[in-house]
Amino acid sequence: MKWLMTAVLTLCATPVLAQAPAAAPANPAVSSVRSIYTAARDYVLAAAEQMPAEEYGFRPTENVRTFGQLVGHVANAEGAICSAVLGEQRQNAQNAEQLTDKAAIIEALRAANAICDRAYAISDEAALRTVRLFGQERTGLAALVMNAGHDFEHYGNIVTYMRIKGMVPPSSQGN
Repeated sequence: MKWLMTAVLTLCATPVLAQAPAAAPANPAVSSVRSIYTAARDYVLAAAEQMPAEEYGFRPTENVRTFGQLVGHVANAEGAICSAVLGEQRQNAQNAEQLTDKAAIIEALRAANAICDRAYAISDEAALRTVRLFGQERTGLAALVMNAGHDFEHYGNIVTYMRIKGMVPPSSQGN
């Protein structure tokens, strides 16, 4: 009977012993910021895709950007910030804020997202290098934090535009 009790205890304890604690990400600083950026990126892109093309010229008041300009502004900023983090000059960058066609704006946003996806994949060590951005020296990590915050700042504007148009923004769709 003692052997049976030992066997039962051993079998019950095996799954607990076999479970190793979750490993920390290889680059915890960049990884933690990447998750914020990824959420903002996905929300902005989904909203841009959801908004009908005929509403890209909509602006709640005359003194703010149109919906299309707002999405284009996010694309411009992402391209500039993430290129700086990567130490690259952005080639053939168009001013996406001047585009009026929905497909072209979304294409510009996707291109900027691709640059940022590479920037958010750098190591913590690389992220601690200094970059020059908007006339200031800062770490790449600070620039990545700024980009994620900027994306969410303007996603908040996008949400307002969508609500005015009677639409449910991606972050409220319960997916």
